[in-house]
This record gives sequence, structure tokens and C-alpha cells, in this order.
Amino acid sequence: VQNTGYIKHFDLIPYHYGFVMVMPDRKTPDVLHRFTPSDKLFATLSESTEWGRRMALETVGALNDRIAKGDMSHLILIQEALQEKKIAEIAAQIAARKNARFVMIAGPSSSGKTTFSHRLSVQLEAIGLKPHPIAVDNYFVNRVDSPRDEHGNYNYEILECLDVELFNRDMTGLLEGKQVELPYYNFKKGVREYKGNFLQLGEGDILVIEGIHCLNDRLSYTLPADSKFKIYISALTQLNIDEHNRIPTTDGRLLRRMVRDARTRGSSARETIRMWPSVRRGEEENIFPFQEEADAMFNSALVYELAVLKQYAQPLLFAIPKDSEEWLEAKRLLKFLDYFIGVSSEDIPKNSILREFIGGSCLNV
Repeated sequence: VQNTGYIKHFDLIPYHYGFVMVMPDRKTPDVLHRFTPSDKLFATLSESTEWGRRMALETVGALNDRIAKGDMSHLILIQEALQEKKIAEIAAQIAARKNARFVMIAGPSSSGKTTFSHRLSVQLEAIGLKPHPIAVDNYFVNRVDSPRDEHGNYNYEILECLDVELFNRDMTGLLEGKQVELPYYNFKKGVREYKGNFLQLGEGDILVIEGIHCLNDRLSYTLPADSKFKIYISALTQLNIDEHNRIPTTDGRLLRRMVRDARTRGSSARETIRMWPSVRRGEEENIFPFQEEADAMFNSALVYELAVLKQYAQPLLFAIPKDSEEWLEAKRLLKFLDYFIGVSSEDIPKNSILREFIGGSCLNV
């Protein structure tokens, strides 16, 4: 087996303490592309896996045992404390970068970017900075001007769906000390609006910007590189189904999105499942290629979250018609959720990332 260049069939690449099997993709099934290691992401996942091992929470069975013993309140506090500690550490890194004026937060769908940006802002304020959270989604072009995919559907996953020129003009103006009126995107009407949200940066002010393209320098091409602190966030579950089968990290994000969209956007689980392949393609093209450029990474997965999401997701999945194309995926997810003992959301803190999806957050998410 070769380990350089482009070869066919498969390849085994030495990587850290084991091997990575590299397989062809669907677009070029007869070609094997060169393996590019994701060292930062690997380290982040390894850290979470080690935490799960120390907590004796490596499998769904171990989690169910803790639930059955009535120990969930304590476990929730520990997991949330760990995330708060990580966020505080990232805030300290930002404060140490004296030139950093823009915190750029990127991550795939339903990774918890919005809640993370607000919690990070709290930590920045606690150490004397003045953060201002900004959502890049407010710079969407008007819906009638949005690009479409090959099927004629609006493609909100590509950079061209944003008014990049306006974003850079506003951010450059703020960096120069000018007063700028920031836009607000009305998702119901599909238009960008202005509601008197003026901002002018002073000493100690810092912008906390979140959006799927934030690690792509094409989004912020006019901003000096040393003024940007980049953060990549994703939900990398450390749980395994058993000693031999991992839980795909995408399943957790799909369930998060399904629950949130049904609650806040009136979207059915069927619609969420139908659009998920398009969302995943957008992530592969526009997010994952830039993740290793991050100055810091944050794992938003909560070890207990699937046991909580079960209560919200099951009714939505059961509502999908059995004669629809989406039922097969719904059936798979229902079977997956059967592994978990359900847990009430009563003890989940109001600032938890999970609250962004199930509701009840004390933050503006």
C-alpha cells in the first residue's frame, strides 16, 4: 500500500498512535486523494475522549447507568463547569493578543455558535474588555437576490449569499473609529433592515462575530490579519454506542437543528431531514477546509444532551409520514434514540448551549 500521491482503492496512513484508512469520495470513486491531517481537531476530540474516560462515561450504557442512579444533576453541573472553564481560557487567550479587535467564530450547523459567542462575551467582559456580539447572518443579501443551487433552491451555505463588500466596509469603519449603523436581517420577510443599531468602538471594545464563513479570509479580506482571533466550534461527541461503535457527530447536530427549527422556525422534522444533505455539502465546501486555521477550538458537545434531546425529537420524528422519502432516516434516528434513557431538561442551566435548541435560554439566541 502506498502512502504518497494519488492511488486507487484505499490507503493506510500512519497518524499519531494508529493508522487512518483513507477512502475515495463519491465524486472521484476511482481516485484516492492525499490525506491531510487535522491536528487541532484531533487534539480537541482526544481531550474530550480522555475526559469521558476519566469520568467513566465512554459509552451510552455508562451514561444510562448514571441516569438510572439519579446522578444527572451533578453530572450536568460538572459538564457545564468544564465548558465554562474552556470558554474562560479562550477569553484569556484573546485578552493576551493586544491587537485582536475581531473575534471570528465559525462552525458547522447547530454547533452552538450563537450561545458560545454570548458566553464568550460574558467572559471577555469579566476580564475588562467590552465585547459586542455580531451575527454575520445579518449581512445576508435580500432573499430575491440570493444565489440558487443546481436544483433551483436558495443556497444559504455559500459566501455569495452574504453582502461581503458591505460587511468589510462596516468592519473597516468600526476599526477606524467611525460610527456605523449595523443591519438586521428579517428572516420572515427575507430582507435586510436598519433599526438604529449604531456602534462605535472605543478603548477595550472588541467585536465577537459568528457565522459559518468566519474562518475564511475572503469574508474579512480588508481586515488586518493580526486584528482577528479565530475560533472553530463543533459538537464532537465523546460517547460511543459501545466499545466498537462510535456515535457520528453529525447525528447530534441534526437532532439539535431538528428540535430548534421546529421550535423557532416552524420547520418540520421532515423538512430538516430533507435539507440536511445540502447543509452537509455546504459544510464540506465552506467550513471544514478552514478549521485548522483557528487560533482556538471549542467542543460544544454535552455528554448528556442526546438523553435530553430524545424527549423533544421523538414526537417530531414520529410525525413524519411512513410513506415519505424521509421516513427511512427518521426510523434510523428513532432507533438510535432508543439507546438512551430520557432525561428532563429541568436542571439544565439557562445559559447552557443546549438551551439554544430546546429553549429557555437567558441569552439572546
